[in-house]
Amino acid sequence: MRRNPMLLVVAASALNFTCLCVLRAEESKRQEPLQLAPELQERCLATLCNGLASDEFWPAMHAAEALTLAGHGDEVVAALRDRLPQERDDQRRCGLTRELVRAGDRSPLSVLFEILGNEQSAGRVHAAESLYKIGEVGDGRLLRAALEQSPHPPLQLMAAAALAKSGDQAGLIHLRGRLQSDDRPVRNLAAWALARVGGEPDVKRLLSLLESEQDATARVMIAGALACLGHPAGRAELGRSLDSDNAGVRAMAAEFVGHSRCFELQGKLVQRLDDPVLDPRVRAAQSLLVLSQPAAKSREQPARASYGLQL
Repeated sequence: MRRNPMLLVVAASALNFTCLCVLRAEESKRQEPLQLAPELQERCLATLCNGLASDEFWPAMHAAEALTLAGHGDEVVAALRDRLPQERDDQRRCGLTRELVRAGDRSPLSVLFEILGNEQSAGRVHAAESLYKIGEVGDGRLLRAALEQSPHPPLQLMAAAALAKSGDQAGLIHLRGRLQSDDRPVRNLAAWALARVGGEPDVKRLLSLLESEQDATARVMIAGALACLGHPAGRAELGRSLDSDNAGVRAMAAEFVGHSRCFELQGKLVQRLDDPVLDPRVRAAQSLLVLSQPAAKSREQPARASYGLQL
């Protein structure tokens, strides 16, 4: 029996339209809060409070971030306010300042610009990264100088990320250029930053990198970017990364699950609350609480696309 080519085209178009509707419905569902049992919510908050009180500095800062995202910024400010004047390490000063500002105390914000502008400081990359994370650029002068004049790629990348988050196209162009780099750490940082400021033009390159990359840390950064941009390949890889033997990979995967609204990985996040390492526990608790809230309506939520469908 001969098939009518026009009917085949119509049928294919109808199938694509149906698939597109399903994907759009799923994306809409991802913006809604997941139900979190009261006892699980309390467990997450207890995990974060214990993390904030920990002697492990950076996991404590991650716990501070998570508590702020969960609506407990006042507790973070109370815990960190007196620590900043006593801290002498510039990298740690950046972490403390960042979390105080994120929690609502903007009074120490100038610390980040002071460190960024000090060419002798070992905290300049941390300062630019912190400005990116909290969405602050000041007048942009110091960040543009770091991007255009620094010979240090990580500083350039973090300055570009902060500028791109503010809408600066030169910063975004720089990040996309670095995604083409032959240097793995540089590509990793570019992918990590594009998770929050990138878009559909970045997906093809990220998919190509994920296909060829063998390093677990690089893979989770690429996967996180893809997941945040709405691509299912990134979500699937995050699920595998949550089971990694590498605690750092588990922590990054757990954090990205919340940012990318991967509600299907909720069960794995609960398992990570029993992780033997603090940071994955903190990040899992963070993402469980983030997923229990409506999706943030901000520039950190990139435009999503429906991949693989041509209507």
